[in-house]
Amino acid sequence: MNTDPQRFWTETTLRVRYVETDQMGVVYHSNFLVWFEIGRTDFCRQRGFVYREMEDEEGLYIMVAEARCRYKAPARYDDEILVRTCLKEFRRRVLVFQYEVLRPLTDDLLAQGETVHVITDRDGRPRSLPDKYRELFLAALKAGEPSTR
Repeated sequence: MNTDPQRFWTETTLRVRYVETDQMGVVYHSNFLVWFEIGRTDFCRQRGFVYREMEDEEGLYIMVAEARCRYKAPARYDDEILVRTCLKEFRRRVLVFQYEVLRPLTDDLLAQGETVHVITDRDGRPRSLPDKYRELFLAALKAGEPSTR
């Protein structure tokens, strides 16, 4: 596991549903990207804001521009999994998130991934993140405790 102790990681616990598995009982690969999204949404909440409010109030979106996932071990139906999420990089208009998916019972690393996002307006044009959100994301890059906002 490549967890960087200097970053603020959020943790989201999920249980593999039957619908997420293939005929062999193994989680279908694209579900890891869905779990990354769940982890990212929880990351925002734990940093002090609800992503949907940013869409509604600011008209801004965190659009996925790139996604990568490296599969290490299979997850199976009814496994409890832990999705760990951190902000790896932040620029005015770009966010890069890093993910780890683990089986907490055995501490097996199931997958590692990364997503690159561009901040856009409703028409898909790149925009800069407003100061209030920028401060929350910048705080996540610093070592230490989670935001209390």
